[in-house]
Amino acid sequence: MSDTTTRALSLLNLLQTHRHWPGTELAARLGVTERTVRRDVDRLRELGYRVESTPGAAGGYRLEAGSAVPPLLLTDDEAVTMAIGLRVAATQQLVGGSEVTLTALAKLEQVLPSALRQRVNALAASVQAPRIGEGPVVSPVVLGELALATRDTERLRLRYIDGAGIESIRRVEPHALAPAGRKWFLLCWDLDRDDWRTFRVDRIDTVEHTRVLFARREITAEQIEERVLIASSWTPQKIEADAVMELPLAPMREWFGPWGQGATAEDDAHTRWPFGGSDWREAMYAMLWIPEGVEYTTTFPEPDRSALRESLQRMLRALDAPDPGPRA
Repeated sequence: MSDTTTRALSLLNLLQTHRHWPGTELAARLGVTERTVRRDVDRLRELGYRVESTPGAAGGYRLEAGSAVPPLLLTDDEAVTMAIGLRVAATQQLVGGSEVTLTALAKLEQVLPSALRQRVNALAASVQAPRIGEGPVVSPVVLGELALATRDTERLRLRYIDGAGIESIRRVEPHALAPAGRKWFLLCWDLDRDDWRTFRVDRIDTVEHTRVLFARREITAEQIEERVLIASSWTPQKIEADAVMELPLAPMREWFGPWGQGATAEDDAHTRWPFGGSDWREAMYAMLWIPEGVEYTTTFPEPDRSALRESLQRMLRALDAPDPGPRA
């Protein structure tokens, strides 16, 4: 294989890993001049790859879907079959790792022509994949779009329907797609709430691409895992209440970390935090995480409020009573 062909294939691989590449960075990565990059781009175009270029200081190159599948040694039917298979594998979380599946899915769907993408969507809708355990149905179309945007650091508009059936439009910067249990979650920066949010993918109804790129925010793999764990462990609680603390929102969030999700500022000095539990004991345990010395009020509902009060009063009497001494 000639150096020219090897370089062209290296260029193609780079174009498939990011939505947009500045010409100067491509030249530096390949160890050639920008003029050579332009010639290699022309070679890829001759092979059927649609490479879009933008002029100017901030210009560069991006790989777009063309009118036909680029020469991947695949027929149209094979490309459609592979795309459907990858979608099913992603929604079923099959062996091989979710990250590998999503990367392959994003690469293939990026170059699928519009006509073939429509075939994939139509056929995928009629494929009843075997269910591995119980879990919500995830749209493979939505999952594919989220995989592309997460890889390409592209801002999105999502139509999201929460557990109570309330619909909202969310403007987000997607950072990670991750499975947990039998669900998929999207971790993103919510631009309207100026904070991290984790959305269940099965509750995302539509995905709108903005073509606006963003710079990734600093977050570790451990922090992503913790946030997804919190989101996956949340279920509607029998007891739901709020605690209003004499603590500003910023130090409250610093103390609680991701467990403080949903907290809002009442004013400059007070923060409202929603909490709950399957019974009053679990809900009481949540209140014990409020920092020592911080006064607060709560909307703890009846009759569990009375049950909690009676238990605490007995506990206080026990603590105030004389030590019963050792057993005889």
